Amino acid sequence: MPEHDEADLLAVILPRTAAAPVIRAAWDAGRAVTVLDPAAPAAALRTLLDEVAPTHLVDGDGERGRTGGRPVSREVAAVATTSGTTGMPKGIELTRDGMTAAGRAVPEAIGVTAADRWLVCGPLHHVAALAVLARAQTTPYEIVVHDTFDVDAVARAPEREDTTVVSLVPTMLHRLLAADAPLEQWQCVFVGGSALPPALRAQAEARGARVVETYGLSETWGGCVHDGRPQRGTAARLAWDGEVELETDVLMRGYRDRPEETAQALTADGWFRTGDLGAWTDDHRLRIIDRKKELVISGGVNVSPVEVEHQLALHPAVADVCIAGVPDDEWGERVVAYVVPRDAAAPPTLAELRAFALARLSAPKAPRELVLVDEIPRTASGKARRHLLRDLRGVHESAQR
Repeated sequence: MPEHDEADLLAVILPRTAAAPVIRAAWDAGRAVTVLDPAAPAAALRTLLDEVAPTHLVDGDGERGRTGGRPVSREVAAVATTSGTTGMPKGIELTRDGMTAAGRAVPEAIGVTAADRWLVCGPLHHVAALAVLARAQTTPYEIVVHDTFDVDAVARAPEREDTTVVSLVPTMLHRLLAADAPLEQWQCVFVGGSALPPALRAQAEARGARVVETYGLSETWGGCVHDGRPQRGTAARLAWDGEVELETDVLMRGYRDRPEETAQALTADGWFRTGDLGAWTDDHRLRIIDRKKELVISGGVNVSPVEVEHQLALHPAVADVCIAGVPDDEWGERVVAYVVPRDAAAPPTLAELRAFALARLSAPKAPRELVLVDEIPRTASGKARRHLLRDLRGVHESAQR
């Protein structure tokens, strides 16, 4: 049994519609939750359970205690896990105070009230979706949960389920637009998880959608900066190298059982190092440029993969694109474009893409290699798994230099 200042940590391994009421009931009972992907391989689940060490587990066989589990501080509402795009996931302890703060600040920032119905069609083991449930503990809007992202079901949700707000990642928005979904029926289309290409936003807004782009991290209960404006209780600044630092009341308690990594994530005066590069616009909105560690340094120039991707995505022959760097004797790193062609029978050439890029970007940012692929591997939140793409270079005969 946990001590008076500790709480049970319940691992929830259930489909989304079954998981949602279990999660909310756990919070009401003063317990913390860690939500894991029920579709994950057994070995991956074992690794996550060993890392997070919940005291109890609930799955299709019901709830049971778990030997070797460790309680959490009563301050903790959830232990999220990092997406693991480049390495082993780790636990992130998110607090009840942060949950309450987010439940006030996010609805206030985007104009959501208790009268709204918020559609969750993303995985609850990602903070972006879990946070929708968490905020409703403070601002009691209704929640509608879909077990999967089905384009037709989401497109019909405003009419069939009276939903007024929807949370999407850019990939979902792209698919809804391709299906001519009536996005204008939602009061708010809340988009986050990865960078929103400006052209995609413009396309949605041209269809009448009210799009709000949100920025945040798993460590901040998801989005805390909306359309470049920090929400109440959050402040942003840029470090000397352009890294975004946040001071916020929704910040994690720390990485679970990793005090050194927690300390490394904070500046001397307590601001959180996001690992993202940003800039201020003329109207003082925060613009996210890219992940600091994903910059490609080619010929001494810092190249933002996201910036190049946004431009190449405008090419009519490109269906999807991802940029990554590979070692190069002459340039230090070479900019490689991994492209899903819109028409496999008529893919773009490297020369065409370079010319297209050079009309929009400085020369070092234009790709020097093209690899045609069937799809871009992404996480459920839409983030490209760049390290997996680099492995494809050796197996694709379509590479051009």
